[in-house]
Amino acid sequence: MEKGSTDCPYPGCFFCVMKEGNPSKRRASILKFFRELPAQDDDGQVLPISGLWNTAMAHPNDPEFIELGIFECMAALIWKGLKNRRWLSHDQNIYIPYYAAHIIGSYTMNMEEFSESAVHAGVIPPLVELLRGRLTWVEQRVAVRALGHLATYSSTFPSIASQGEILELSIQLAMSSLEIVYSHFYQYVDRRLSYHCDLLTRGMGGVEMESRKAEEWASQLQCWSLQLINSFAFKAEFLPTICKPEFLVKLPGMWGGLVNENSPAGIGLLRTICHHKLGRGPVASCPSIIEALCNIARSSDDWQYMAIECLLWLLQDPSTCHKIIDKAVPALVDLADITALGDHKKLGDSIVNVLQECLQQSHGTGVSSMSSRTKEAIEELLKCKQRLKWEKTIPKEDLHIKQAAGLVVKLEGNSLFSSGNISGAASKYSEALALCPVRSKRERVVLYSNRAQCHLLLQQPLAAISDATRALCLHSPLNRHAKSLWRRAQAYDMLGLGKESLLDAILFINECSQSNDPDLCLRQNKVPDYAERLVKKQMRAAWLFREAAVKHGGVHCEGDGSGGGMYGGESDDSEWETASGSDDGGIQDEMGGGGDHDDGDDDDDDGEWRNEDEKNSKYDKPSLKGGRG
Repeated sequence: MEKGSTDCPYPGCFFCVMKEGNPSKRRASILKFFRELPAQDDDGQVLPISGLWNTAMAHPNDPEFIELGIFECMAALIWKGLKNRRWLSHDQNIYIPYYAAHIIGSYTMNMEEFSESAVHAGVIPPLVELLRGRLTWVEQRVAVRALGHLATYSSTFPSIASQGEILELSIQLAMSSLEIVYSHFYQYVDRRLSYHCDLLTRGMGGVEMESRKAEEWASQLQCWSLQLINSFAFKAEFLPTICKPEFLVKLPGMWGGLVNENSPAGIGLLRTICHHKLGRGPVASCPSIIEALCNIARSSDDWQYMAIECLLWLLQDPSTCHKIIDKAVPALVDLADITALGDHKKLGDSIVNVLQECLQQSHGTGVSSMSSRTKEAIEELLKCKQRLKWEKTIPKEDLHIKQAAGLVVKLEGNSLFSSGNISGAASKYSEALALCPVRSKRERVVLYSNRAQCHLLLQQPLAAISDATRALCLHSPLNRHAKSLWRRAQAYDMLGLGKESLLDAILFINECSQSNDPDLCLRQNKVPDYAERLVKKQMRAAWLFREAAVKHGGVHCEGDGSGGGMYGGESDDSEWETASGSDDGGIQDEMGGGGDHDDGDDDDDDGEWRNEDEKNSKYDKPSLKGGRG
């Protein structure tokens, strides 16, 4: 190959080739470069590979390099690194298999025709060797990414599926990825491979930066493994391999951490599994999975609708309905007031319809598969929906009378709460809910939220979660009522559900920071101390590597925070209280006001429920130790 520049010390330099002005010569030179590169042993090979990596990341849909043989070149370089350890350890060649697999993944990310070219070029076998762990977890990460992209296309999936071990390897990697990264990189700073540190930080080093990036990459390693498995899960013949109990029970906990917001993680794979009748049976047979689905369905994260759909499909299947109905119905009843969740319209109506069908089938068969409590919950929900229709037919004057009566009862509940009679206050809020028109959503949000606070003080976290969830579903925008988010965060904390508590606490802070209320303590973007303490506590509880750290001695016991690591090394000073600073603050401000927000549906007719006191509403710090004054 001709020397591209008299100033360049490397004959046939790739960067000089790229500067060639004649398109025909340029293409011929690039073609020759790709053909000859795997056979060369010169120093400096990593430089053109890193340049190709940058190009692939910036222009993954450009066909030029595909046509000139980049896939064949990258496959050959991976094989060379696997078979020739002397070459791999020379100069900076250790980086090359990683970059080569990453380049394959980038070019197959969007274009099916590129993926077909990659398969024809023979990229699958060397990628499978990396997936096996022939090098390190860093190369596994980019191999599973590339294989996952190849598996998403109908034309290339058969080539992936023909490699029988890919599915088993990806399942094992999904389950063990966090432990692998923790034990092979995160735990021992002095044993970290230098090229791993360089890849993670791209020259912006430092132990803390390396550790943070390791968490992100571990999350991606798990999420990309799940993406690859998900491609198999669409085919019924692979479900017996996927639906093994030891794997299924771990799926709800595979959030991929809190750093990979675009991944559906384990719940996305569960949703795919529940599409198939063959998959619904194993899922329904595991009570811990159903419990986790119920928690995710009640949550405020982006995966909420996936969990709801899973529960609905399981209830609509006669072979699984009886196994889950008593666990699923309480969660779904709490969610029945959802109107739309993102692009999913009339989700609440779908919930009501499915629950009604379950009740009708139970009556029709004469053999009830549900408990009396479950049946009562569905019947009460259906009565509420009928009540809404009835309210539209009665005169406004009668509706106003009911509103006024409900307001009186609510104020009685406020008074009982102020005097320390928490149980009596909860009863009054229940009575007020029975009187409050169903269409008066803003007022029902406040009543449910106030009753949730009572349940917290009475140490009844499950009831508090139920009421807070109902308030969040009624609120407009959905899942954005700050007080209910905070109360549910506390209830989740009482149950030891760190991830769920963390999500609600973060959303609570976000809502406070966006509020226009001049009395809020966040008016200068200051995070309340009590919220910050809870977030710190739950960040430790939900730490991506926590399970691996406990297993490998990085955290000696649950909650002590001892040992090494970014979170494990902190002393656990997170014992926090949410006690109000004064007896007349907190929830009573809301209770006296009757409503927090002026927003709501146009058909709400609850203006009479709100008065000037609501302008003084504050985000409270409710006590968990008992009543006030």
